[in-house]
Amino acid sequence: MHSFQYRNQQLHCEGVDLERVAEKFGTPLYVYSAGTITDHYDRLDRALGELDRRICYAAKANSNRAILSLLARAGAGFDIVSGGELFRVLAAGGKAESCTFAGVGKSRDEIEYALDERVHSFNVESEAELELINRVAKAKGVRAPIAVRVNPEVAAGHHKYISTGTSKNKFGIAIDRVAAVYEKASRLPNVLLRGVQMHLGSQITDAQPFADAITKLRPLVVDLKGRYGIEFFSIGGGVGIVYESSVESGSEAWWEGALGAAQRALTIDDYASAIVPPLRGLGLRILLEPGRLLAGNAGVLLTRVRYIKRTAQKEFVIVDAGMNDLIRPALYQSYHEIVPVRRSSDPARKRVDVVGPVCESGDFFAQDRELSKMQEGDLVAIMSAGAYGFAMASNYNSRPLPAEALVNADRCALIRERQTYRDLVRGERDPGF
Repeated sequence: MHSFQYRNQQLHCEGVDLERVAEKFGTPLYVYSAGTITDHYDRLDRALGELDRRICYAAKANSNRAILSLLARAGAGFDIVSGGELFRVLAAGGKAESCTFAGVGKSRDEIEYALDERVHSFNVESEAELELINRVAKAKGVRAPIAVRVNPEVAAGHHKYISTGTSKNKFGIAIDRVAAVYEKASRLPNVLLRGVQMHLGSQITDAQPFADAITKLRPLVVDLKGRYGIEFFSIGGGVGIVYESSVESGSEAWWEGALGAAQRALTIDDYASAIVPPLRGLGLRILLEPGRLLAGNAGVLLTRVRYIKRTAQKEFVIVDAGMNDLIRPALYQSYHEIVPVRRSSDPARKRVDVVGPVCESGDFFAQDRELSKMQEGDLVAIMSAGAYGFAMASNYNSRPLPAEALVNADRCALIRERQTYRDLVRGERDPGF
């Protein structure tokens, strides 16, 4: 299926004209395709059909309640990293017993909340955390289900900020220490050993590191199952997506699942073909934690050109979205395709910087990039913004957060109102001194 395509020179999301959406709801505006999200979920689920599995969507990628509800109805579980994400899942109709709770710094309050709601498992990331979970569970008179997060020490090529699978990172426990940690945990009276977990990182576009890590951990997993009767092996997430596309090339189709027309990435079938063989015969439920794979290509950020600024060295296209709305280019030096919502018959292109209004030199979406000529007032779409877009947005420069909309076939609805100036100071207090 194709979720973003030109029809009569107008960019559509499914059956909806994005220019009309922007006119109705304003800009900056995130727009998501429900069909893309559910299609990716269904395709991944089918590709892993021979395994006993549960797909736990990584809520941090896009935690809007409407997105979580969509996935809960599709049958997804959830990978959460905070008490707030658990609250969101429950508000969206998800179930705590389908949630795995990750993160290196869980607070006592978060642990208590998760125990009260009966989460499926805590992913334990340090021995200190293990001890706190045991104490909290003892005080509540329950046993806390856990899985130790193992660092498999398998390298995967991606940005250092999103690499998580080695001892150089703050996450997880070194593979040579894991057996001792399980032995320690088995003696704690208020801990229930439920599984084992790993996660290599994010935006990985080669299947081999996943297969290598699973193969490396398999003997350990088999041993833990024999010793402690664990029930699941969580292999994490991290499957990368295509950020470069052919939406302006004349092809009507932009989104092609995990396979883009201009840049080949790791397809769902390639991923499944690599990981299924080393997972066969374990006799355990396999948990997966995709986030970007399901939501990344499902969203765009619509923004309107405010000014064209020319200097002796550069031409700047200044748009109304800023790094506070989409920080990935500034934070990760990431690439997002930028295309006109109304495609012109003029083939001329110019090398420009696309920048926002935030008072930072790092406030950019593209630098020295050849793009279709733009004018003040033009509406453009920043593609592949469905994951780690709004979820990482802020009020920096006292800018209200953008609105969000969801498209389903030929229908479009607002799923988050645009913040107002009054919202910026809501909850602030004058101390009176």
